[in-house]
Formats: sequence, C-alpha cells, structure tokens
Amino acid sequence: MGEVFAGRYELIDPIGRGGAGAVWRAWDHRRRRYVAAKVLLQSDAHTLLRFVREQALRIDHPHVLAPASWAADDDKVLFTMDLVAGGSLAHVIGDYGALPPRFVCALLDQLLSGLATVHAEGVVHRDIKPANILMEVTGTGRPHLRLSDFGISMRKGEPRLTETNYVVGTPGYFAPEQLMGAEPDFTADLFAVGLVALYLLQGRRPDSQVLVEHFVAHGTPGAPEGIPEPLWQVLAGLLQPDPQARFRTATGARKALSAAVEMLPEPLPGEQPIEIRDQLGPLPAGFGPLGPTGPAAPEAPADRTFSSDAVPSPPAAPPVSPPAPGTGPVPTQQQPAQPQAQPYQQPRPHPGFQPQPVPVASETGSFHLPPPVPHPAPSLDQAPTSAAPYGQAPTHPYTARPDQVPGLQAAPAAPAPVRRPGPPPKVTVPVLLLALVCLAVGFWALTQT
Repeated sequence: MGEVFAGRYELIDPIGRGGAGAVWRAWDHRRRRYVAAKVLLQSDAHTLLRFVREQALRIDHPHVLAPASWAADDDKVLFTMDLVAGGSLAHVIGDYGALPPRFVCALLDQLLSGLATVHAEGVVHRDIKPANILMEVTGTGRPHLRLSDFGISMRKGEPRLTETNYVVGTPGYFAPEQLMGAEPDFTADLFAVGLVALYLLQGRRPDSQVLVEHFVAHGTPGAPEGIPEPLWQVLAGLLQPDPQARFRTATGARKALSAAVEMLPEPLPGEQPIEIRDQLGPLPAGFGPLGPTGPAAPEAPADRTFSSDAVPSPPAAPPVSPPAPGTGPVPTQQQPAQPQAQPYQQPRPHPGFQPQPVPVASETGSFHLPPPVPHPAPSLDQAPTSAAPYGQAPTHPYTARPDQVPGLQAAPAAPAPVRRPGPPPKVTVPVLLLALVCLAVGFWALTQT
C-alpha cells in the first residue's frame, strides 16, 4: 500500500515530474476513484504562492485539465486533477512522427476551444507545449485532448512573480514579445499554439527563432512541405512576430481553422489510423480497477490535516433501543467493524448482487447524504419501543405535562390583581388639582372682602 496523504489520498506510483512538484497516480478514498495528485516538492514562499494560484483555478471545460481539490498534511501540500492516461502529444509524436493534417486540425480545434475558455476567465497560460497537452485514451476513435499544467499561468492584471529581466516558460515556445519583456498576453499563448501545430505536422520541434527571423526578413513564407495551403494560412496567422498582426482571440483562430478544414484534401485510403493508447501502465500490486485490494489505510489525525472539499463522514448508525417486553427482536442493519473504511474495500460484486448505496459526490465536492431514519427518545413513562417510520415519529415525549415528569412540580399560578372601587387615576388626579385651584380662589376671595 502507498502513503496516505491527509487521510484521503493514497499515493500509488509517480507518473510525472516538473520543476516544482511530482505527479502521482493516487486513489481518492472519499470519492472512490483514481486521480492525478501533484505534490509540491518545494516549500519556499515563491513556490507556495504559485501553488495557491494554480489550485485556485476552477475552469470547467472538456478540454481543460484544471485542479479539482487540494489538501495539506503538515508541511506538505498537493492538489488533484482527473487522471488522464493517454500520455501527452509528445508521446503521440514519439509513436507516429508527423500526423495527418485532418487529425492535427481536430486536435487544434479542441486546443483552441479550451484556450478560449481559459482566456475568457482572464488567465494567460504562458506554458503551452506538447508535454502539457494530455490525451484521453480513445483508441482509434476521435481524439480528446486536455490542456494542463497551469503552474506559471496568471490572470491579467495580477502582479508578476518573476524578477525583472527574467521570463518564465519553456525555451522554444516563447513569443517574440515575451523575450522583449512584454507583459503576458493572450496572443503569446496563440503563438505557442502555432508552434505546437507545426510540431504535430512535421514531427519535429520547430526552430522558433529561425522562423521569426524569416517572417521579419521575407514576410509570410510559403507553406512548408506536407502542410496544405489553407491550413498554413491559419498557422501563419498564429505565428506572426508582431502580436498586432496575429490572431487576437482563440475563437477567431478557431473560426478560421473551421473554414480551412473544409478545403483540405480527403485522407488517403491506406492512411494509418492514429491510436491513443494507455501510457500509464498496469496498476501495481495491491490495487485493482475498483481501488485498493488490501487492508484500508488508517485515517490521519484530524488536527494536522486539511482538505479543500472536506465533508464530515457519514455518521455511524445510532444504537438501537432494546425491544419492549413481550415484543420480538427489532431488526437491525448489519454494520461492519469499521463502518468508515469498510465500504472502500468492497471488490466488484457478482452480477446478481445488489450493493449498498454509496453517497455520490455532488458538483461542489460535497456528498448528498440520504435522510437519516429518526430514532426518537423513549417516553419517560413508557417502555422503550422501536423507531417509528420516517415522518411518523410519536410526539408524546415533546408534549408531556409537568405532573408526568418526576421531581418537576408546576409553579403556583400568580394571583390575579384586585381592582379597587373608584375612578381610575387618570381621572382622579385632574379632579383633585381642579379642586385645589377652586379652594385657593375661594380663600383669595374671602381675604378681599
């Protein structure tokens, strides 16, 4: 069994490595599925800030592979993504070399579609290259790519993390303006897309510096050998050295590509199909298609771990009250010795077996838990009984009279106020004042005579 991270993610085997972290195939014990987990290898402030930026991306698009959740365990952090097993475009070129134009157009259309969504969120990727474009396992069917690795991406307007006179990215895929120190922009991503397309069509990495020098000295060159002219016109619009002459948006480039595809020649009858195979290899011992096959890993202490979409585990079933005298035994639902870990160890059942329902993760990463069956507290003056059906719980425990509760006596009623005879005070006071005034006037009149 592998190391369990934050009590949830079981790291199985490494499948990739980058400048700041290693990517592992992992088993998510909560969602019961395999994921790709990127574990941060460095812990300096600069790397942590990039990690925070990357894991904060939540872009939902079929051709974008963005982080789904993250977790921390002591001084280690990771975030997870969907597990994509078909390798990258670099694997495809390594297997087949130059790819057919129509196949490249299908890939290019998907890449531009995902990039349009990324740009709509105000994010510049800054590291588009074949190794960061992953492939789903589709066999000889229609390919399906996912744009990944947003480690150095940034939103327009955010402060840059690189020092002055430094540029981040992969050499050979920089736009000319990036080498001049310009602020990251969407058009720089489109230039990299053009270089990736050339790489796929020619089967080798293009020399971006020579290409830019040729554009500057001689203008747009003719179509290279093996690239149809309509498709080359689209690529030339992506590869213009001047960003003002380049396609301004991924959507605009995608529309031009769609028009070019209609003018491409039909594929040759004996053209070799491109097959996207599983590049990850078999699972190690102790793991099967449904997850770990050995004992469950223990939960990590809750005081030193944290998960971004942590949800309290479903509570264990409360104890069932003993049956009342004279009644039969109350049927109880069988519970395993460890109710929180046992469901994750179930192998795939045979076709006739009906499995217990498992909470399904919602779109927000929380669980839709089934409504609990109520187990009302027994009345104080009755013997305990079994739980009533949902919605029909007895109400007498909540309406007991005070004389039914031992040791609790009803408080004596307060005596009603006694009303005295005579006018109310609001009438008496003005009358008394008026009488005093009259008396004073009478004394004054007697003294005058």
